[in-house]
Amino acid sequence: MSTEEQFDYALSECRQIFEKKLKDYGASWRLLRPQSITDQLFIKAKRIRQLETTGVNLVGDDIYSELMAIVNYGIVALIQLELGFADTTDISNEKALALYNKFAVEAKQLMMAKNHDYDEAWRGMRVTSYTDFILTKICRNKEIEDNDGKTLVSEGVDGNYFDMVNYAVFGLIKKNEEKNNKKA
Repeated sequence: MSTEEQFDYALSECRQIFEKKLKDYGASWRLLRPQSITDQLFIKAKRIRQLETTGVNLVGDDIYSELMAIVNYGIVALIQLELGFADTTDISNEKALALYNKFAVEAKQLMMAKNHDYDEAWRGMRVTSYTDFILTKICRNKEIEDNDGKTLVSEGVDGNYFDMVNYAVFGLIKKNEEKNNKKA
């Protein structure tokens, strides 16, 4: 499969989980402020790093499912940046899915442009590096959030969220390739 097809496949898996959780909980995440989403992303990335470092998993969610969570929370963060947080679940599941799709398309377009310019350099990287880069982007967002969203020369939190989504998708692609190579 091409990178674009692999990206679409990984994102479709994430979207399926997002859609199922919408049916379970509705858009309850609308109540989350951006800082809370950043902290949730931090928890997920730290968990992946712990699993990568120790190999010990007492909870059951594996690296793959945590990468999917980073994709979904990253997209939720982008939705929240656009809409602002709410005091109620103020959008329908259909609207939430439409917004999810919008930001998934934007993430893919960014990935395709960067993938072209960087000549698929991500393929030569380790999944553990994606984890570290995601953690770095989270720390950057925390600093930006603590500075009331102001930056001097850096991109804003939205750019970091898009990068987190794309690094997590790259991790999913790599994990899928590992799984498929074991079957062969």
